[in-house]
Amino acid sequence: MSVRRRRPLFVSAVLVVGAGLALTACGPENTDGPAGSASSAPTKAAAGAPSAGAPAPGAPAPAGSAAPTAAHTPAGASPSSGGGAAGGSAAAQPCDIQNLSINASARAGAANQWVIEVRNTGAKACSLSSSPGVDLGDSAARDQSKNLKPVLASGTERFPVPAGRSAYAVIDLDPSGATTGTAPGINEINVLVDGEGTNMPLANTRNFPLPAGAHVLNPKMGNYRGSVADAVASMTAAPK
Repeated sequence: MSVRRRRPLFVSAVLVVGAGLALTACGPENTDGPAGSASSAPTKAAAGAPSAGAPAPGAPAPAGSAAPTAAHTPAGASPSSGGGAAGGSAAAQPCDIQNLSINASARAGAANQWVIEVRNTGAKACSLSSSPGVDLGDSAARDQSKNLKPVLASGTERFPVPAGRSAYAVIDLDPSGATTGTAPGINEINVLVDGEGTNMPLANTRNFPLPAGAHVLNPKMGNYRGSVADAVASMTAAPK
C-alpha cells in the first residue's frame, strides 16, 4: 500500500505566489485561447471548486471511471413493492367448518337443479376448493361407495369467500330431463363443502334429503361462484 506525504503548508504557499508572479511576467493575457487550453486556466481556485483530479460539473467522466447508475426496477414492479406478493396480501386461509353456514335446496323454476349455498359467518375472509365434494345416494344403504358423483366443470383454483358473504354451486341432477332410465333409490345429496379433503375431514359432510320421485341421471355440477346466476352458468359449461 502506497503512502502519500503532505508537503508543509508554507512551502505550498510559496509555490503558489511564485507561479502567480511568473504568469504576470509572461506578457498580455490570452483571453481568446481555445476552451480547455492552459492559457485560459484561472490562477486561483474558486471557493467550492472541485478538488484536483475531479471532473468539472457537466464534464464527461474520464475513461475507465465508474459512472453512478440509477437503481434498477424490474419491469412491472413498483419501487416500493419490496418483493412481496402482488397487491401485498396473501391468499385467504381455508375456511373453518365452525364458521360456515351450509344449505342445499331446489332452485326455483328448475326442479332438477339444486343450489348449494355456503355462507362465511366468520370475521375474516376464507377460501373453499373450486367446487364442493358432492355425491348422491341412498340414505339407508350401508355401502356408500357406489354413490353417484356429478361431472364437474373445469377449474382448480380455490374460491375466496369474504366475511359475511356466500359462495354458490349448482348441481343438475338430470340434465337430459329424462323420466325413465334414471338411477333408482337416490334420495339424498351429500355435501362436503371443501372437496379437496386436506383441511376438512369426511366427518364434516352434510346430508340433504331429496323429495320422493327425484330423477337422477348423469348429474353435473359447476364451480363455486358469487351468485346463483353465475353458478348456473358454470354448471351449464360442465361437460355432458
